Amino acid sequence: MTVRPATADEHCSVMRIVDGAMLETDAGEVRERIENGDVLVAEDDGRILGAAVLEPCDANMHIEAIAVRRARRARGIGSALVGTARERYGGLTAEFDPNVRPFYESLGFDIEPAEEGSDDRFWGTLEREY
Repeated sequence: MTVRPATADEHCSVMRIVDGAMLETDAGEVRERIENGDVLVAEDDGRILGAAVLEPCDANMHIEAIAVRRARRARGIGSALVGTARERYGGLTAEFDPNVRPFYESLGFDIEPAEEGSDDRFWGTLEREY
């Protein structure tokens, strides 16, 4: 498996994966992120297995969306996407639902409620490695 920046002709594949994970993303924004080199894809034998849509945010990159094909989940693909993003960009942030908190915890994100007193959404920060 290889993790690399998405190309413009992979926009539809990225959108299928993100839509399949029922994540809300704007297709135009994803296209713009691809053009800026801020979408990573995990591929194996020419097939896109997962994607991470990233957006600059202060001194970090924010994980706008990360998704893996349903049949390929729990095989380290999402972890590889986050690992490559961290190597490439440094510090990362993410906002996410409670059901994916274990994923972000396993990667070493510092996690807190996105809003004080709420357990509906969480905010995670993964500091730059030095």
